[in-house]
Amino acid sequence: MDEAEPVGPAVREEGVSPAGTADEELVRTLFDDHAGPLYGYVLRLTGDSGRAEDVVQETLLRAWRHPDALTGRPIRAWLFTVARNLVVDQHRARKSRPPETGDEALAVVPADDELERAVESWAVAEALAVLRPEHRDVLLEVYYRGRSVKEASATLGIPPGTVKSRTYYALRALKLALEERGLAP
Repeated sequence: MDEAEPVGPAVREEGVSPAGTADEELVRTLFDDHAGPLYGYVLRLTGDSGRAEDVVQETLLRAWRHPDALTGRPIRAWLFTVARNLVVDQHRARKSRPPETGDEALAVVPADDELERAVESWAVAEALAVLRPEHRDVLLEVYYRGRSVKEASATLGIPPGTVKSRTYYALRALKLALEERGLAP
C-alpha cells in the first residue's frame, strides 16, 4: 500500500464500526502492509523486541479504534507517529518513577547499611586526623573538594609535582591507618 494511500474504499465508505467485517479487513490490511516496517522502526527506538511488539500492537489497536484518523492522510506516517509517541510516553513514564527492585535485591542489601556507612565515615575521619597536615590537606583538596592537581597546587601554594607525590604518600598512609581500624581491604 502506498504511504499516501488511505484505507481501502470499502472501509472508508462504510464507516468502520467496532464489530463489523470492515474492522477485520482494516486490521488485516494494516497488519499486512505496515506491521513489519513498524516493528523494525520501534525495535530500533526501544532496543527491546518485547516492548516493540507491545507498541506495534497498541498502535494498530489505536488505528482500529480511530479509523477516521486514517482517512485523508498517509497511513504509514500516522502509524509511525503514534508508535513514536507511545515509545516516548513509555520512556517518560519509566524515568518519572524509580526503578523497581525485586525481593532478591532486598535480600542482598544489609539492613544496617546506613549505620555501616556512618561508622566507615567516622573511621575515615579518624584516619585522616592522624595523617600529617600536608598529606591531609592534599587529600582534602584533590578527593573531597574534587580539584585537579593544577588547582590543588594553586590553592596549597606548592608545585604540581609535589601535589602528586604527597597524594601518593598520603593515600598509602591513609590505607595503613584504615587497616589499623580494620577497614581497608
